[in-house]
Amino acid sequence: MNSTAQTPPATRSQLRRDRSPEHAASSRFIPHVQGLRAIAVLFVVLYHFWPGRLSGGYVGVDIFFVISGFLITSHLARELTSTGTVKLGQFWARRARRLLPASLLVLLFCAVVAAIPFLTPTSALPAEVKEIIASTFYVENWYLVFNSADYLAHAGDPTTVQHYWSLSLEEQFYVLWPLIMLLAAWISVKWFRGVRLRAAAVAIGAVSIASFVFCVVYTMTDPAPAYFITMGRMWQFGVGAIIALVPVLRVRNAVLSFVLGWAGIIALVYTAFRFDGQTPFPGYTALLPTLGAAAIIAASNTDRWWYPTRLLSVPPMRFTGDISYSLYLWHWPLIIIAPSVPFWGLTIYHRVALLIICFVLAWLTKRFVEDPARSWKPLTSRPPKVTLWSALAAMVLVGAVAVGGWAVNAPAYQQGVQAIEDVRENPPACFGAASVLDEACADTELDTILPAPGFAGVDRPTDEQCFIQLNDSRPVSCEFGSDDPEAPQVALVGDSHAYQLLPTFQSIAEREGWHLTTFFKGACPWNATPLATGGSFGAACSDWRTGVDAQLADREFDAVFTSAISNTPYSSAGFDSAHDAAVAGYQEAWSTMTERGIPVITVVDNPVFETDPNKCLRTRDQAECSGARADVLLEDDPLRDAAEGVEGVTLLDFTDVFCDEDTCKTVIGGANVYRDQDHLTVTFVDTLAPQYTQALKDAMAAAG
Repeated sequence: MNSTAQTPPATRSQLRRDRSPEHAASSRFIPHVQGLRAIAVLFVVLYHFWPGRLSGGYVGVDIFFVISGFLITSHLARELTSTGTVKLGQFWARRARRLLPASLLVLLFCAVVAAIPFLTPTSALPAEVKEIIASTFYVENWYLVFNSADYLAHAGDPTTVQHYWSLSLEEQFYVLWPLIMLLAAWISVKWFRGVRLRAAAVAIGAVSIASFVFCVVYTMTDPAPAYFITMGRMWQFGVGAIIALVPVLRVRNAVLSFVLGWAGIIALVYTAFRFDGQTPFPGYTALLPTLGAAAIIAASNTDRWWYPTRLLSVPPMRFTGDISYSLYLWHWPLIIIAPSVPFWGLTIYHRVALLIICFVLAWLTKRFVEDPARSWKPLTSRPPKVTLWSALAAMVLVGAVAVGGWAVNAPAYQQGVQAIEDVRENPPACFGAASVLDEACADTELDTILPAPGFAGVDRPTDEQCFIQLNDSRPVSCEFGSDDPEAPQVALVGDSHAYQLLPTFQSIAEREGWHLTTFFKGACPWNATPLATGGSFGAACSDWRTGVDAQLADREFDAVFTSAISNTPYSSAGFDSAHDAAVAGYQEAWSTMTERGIPVITVVDNPVFETDPNKCLRTRDQAECSGARADVLLEDDPLRDAAEGVEGVTLLDFTDVFCDEDTCKTVIGGANVYRDQDHLTVTFVDTLAPQYTQALKDAMAAAG
């Protein structure tokens, strides 16, 4: 008689209760899948460290989705086959013990860091707290769905936990997937007397096809939220799931396995180096990395050392795969925080050192948090609900720490906001641009920085309803200033670099008795040349311009002011270069006004930094936070070339205010110039108000 027959009834009951996907059948560890995890995490990490070198490294997340679909479905299928059902509570409890300890540890770290003004600007704290809470309860992807249409919200650096969007989506997958498989199995047995796994495969196939169609269509129509939305990503899990459910897809033939595995690796390498921010993604382009990852999983033959399955199983790849979860968790917060750490720079040596730190932290977390938590007896020896309630309590605790950080810093936040209002209402003498443009201020130096580096991020326009986002093509206008029908009519038109001027122009209009009309759209300058960015965003920009031109044509303006970021990508079709296309496009757009005798005033764009200068200013002397002119200033700004020598067009050039011969400053005359890497603070723009006012007056007087 075997030992199983001698097991007391209570113990058998306990064993049945403890069964889970991992234990429903013998464990089937697949070394090359662990190596594929390594590829996925390395793609993501290297992309975040050096985005210019690995422009498509973001596809590592898609690889993770395929792997999860394969492994989780394999576990569920084994349990469904051996027990006829899936113990949902046990399954979710095991997922919680596997994923939450490390995840909540990093979130707790981020919550503490967010509460320390020395490491996180106080102005960023509200966004940090909201996203930490969203990440804690695994809805970060949906938080980003509802906020991804906000172009300006993502103009600066993201939060320390934005990478949790993919983890949130995976957790939602863990909730939905067993329910789909159970429902399919139940329907099969109840009405069709079918095989459970076959029914599950059919159901998952149908869900995946619907998800893929949704993904393609939604990416074409609204790409920003499409990147994060759950329904648009389920098909990638489904691809991995189908490999798990259809044995014939796991290829053992030596030649076919060799070809399939290497084809998958080539596909992944190609996407990592050839995809970039302009690739319409996820959409149909996500097929390549998804199928590439699936091909590697399906290539099961390991007979020869040169097979990809063997190469992915070498110890360094398996080690990286083992720590991939913790490495993914840690790398992004450290990248965001590092520039704020004193004496820490952005040189190649600092980046390599930070990368090593990420690996060390990941290994420590795997060794002392992930592994012990999975088998912690106080949880594993009790019913699943104990794990789930404990997980919920831990999540509430992390959320409470984040809220507590906000409560502690809220008074300082309000003081910082008030300080910005005060300096804008009563600026010091020789403040900001006046320190350069006013000869009487030649020897004046201000030691303070206003707004303070920790609050520059909130020093921005507040009329968001006037700023059109991403795929919205409505030519929305806003009206400010005098309501007198005889008041001079001024229009302000352009992208976010025109929108940053709005509060200053509102004040000018009110002071001068003018009427101000505005038209703004993110990343869409007033230009007749199409953007190089294709898809729905490019089409929306073209439609917006057409609508704006129609509204401008229907009204009599006394002057039109326009501004735009200098590095907007334009289509070069029909021109020698994108620069020439941009110049011609500006001139064509402006001619619709100048040919009617309406003057156009424009301004050379301000310098653009790689990262928010305020990170540097919080820990270093302002002289150390300047940027090399060659790095941050586009000398051949198409606006300058389009305006020079054109009748009816006035060009303002404040380059000498921002820069000397070698460097461009981040603090000028005590004024903090930037609220993020390329948008100016309202406080600094206000110091240029006399120049804007005079240029408008002169242009209107000349037009007579």
